[in-house]
Amino acid sequence: MTDRWLGALEERLRDPATDRADLCRDTLLELACPTYAGRWAEAVADEALPMGTRLALAALDPRHVTLEPEYYGDCDQPRFQRVKPLLWLWYSFDRLPIGGQAVGLGVRLRRALAPHIFRSVGRNFKCFQHVEFSFGYNLEVGDDVVVHRHVLLDDRGGIRLGHRVSISDYANIYSHTHSIVEQVDVTNAQTVLADDVRVTYHATVLAGVHVGANGMVGAMAVATKDVRPYHVNVGIPAKSVRVKPNAPAGAEDRLRTATDRGTAGS
Repeated sequence: MTDRWLGALEERLRDPATDRADLCRDTLLELACPTYAGRWAEAVADEALPMGTRLALAALDPRHVTLEPEYYGDCDQPRFQRVKPLLWLWYSFDRLPIGGQAVGLGVRLRRALAPHIFRSVGRNFKCFQHVEFSFGYNLEVGDDVVVHRHVLLDDRGGIRLGHRVSISDYANIYSHTHSIVEQVDVTNAQTVLADDVRVTYHATVLAGVHVGANGMVGAMAVATKDVRPYHVNVGIPAKSVRVKPNAPAGAEDRLRTATDRGTAGS
């Protein structure tokens, strides 16, 4: 049953004639309100139904909701409107009983949606519940990337995730920043996590930071500057405290020299 359901959804996604808003609405209607499947318009217009029911049914159609990025001055509206229905399907599915509990189905659904939302995505993408994006269309994802629960990928300025990147629960990856004087003054900067990077629980990577290959940002850390390849950075602000044992020759010496100068992680 799962294969057939996902297969039908993927077939509609591949069809350039598909209205993505209708696809989102129809899919959510079947999952969230099956009683009204096939008669959404009739139910929304039925004044005999409670107003709250009609409002909830209307909100299954992304044309009847507004997402936060639509208020951003740097939002490319034509591009965002194309991905918005799929983002709304992604987010709404995660908040349904089936989306919150059926982990395998959720991973497969998000893997099916990702190529139609992101700028690019590699093979074997694995994403768990309640991951959110700014635009979605400024995200580049390599092969074998894993994103765990409740992660924010703020791709306003662009995010590039290399192969085999792992992002743990509740991490935040930013690519925009605000002026400390004028809040509306926004600067976008691409953030890059190179191959084999790990960002661990509740960590934050700020806009424009490049985490080098095999680098690691430890739990609760805030990476305000670049993380060198194979280095483990922890703390607020994050600083290098060790080099991974699989680092190539020379990485440990670079850390020791920096420590001797009293500037480790700078």
